[in-house]
Amino acid sequence: MSRVLDVPRELAEPAERGTLTIGHAVVRKVAQHAADQVPGTAQDGKKGSKAKVGGQDDNVDLALDLALNYPAAVRSVVGDVRAKVVEEVELVTGYHVRTLAVTVSALLPDVPPRVR
Repeated sequence: MSRVLDVPRELAEPAERGTLTIGHAVVRKVAQHAADQVPGTAQDGKKGSKAKVGGQDDNVDLALDLALNYPAAVRSVVGDVRAKVVEEVELVTGYHVRTLAVTVSALLPDVPPRVR
């Protein structure tokens, strides 16, 4: 009976191991999720924020469309959204957020109306 020993081999240098590409669909999902976590953002129906992603290589351009709770301090909430989205996208993907445009497309009541 012969026995084969597993001999650890040395790893190649990081630059020689290959590449990792993270698709724009993943970046979009990360950005949307991060925006939806910020207090003051609202979901329009069952949908949260919407993001579009552009750019090349590891530099991305983001465009977010979101709804806010009404009444809301729009400037403050949008500032928080910007900070959270940039932080999360750069942390999770390793990409640099070059630009981030935010559009507030709706102000939704914080509580549902009593009369329907």
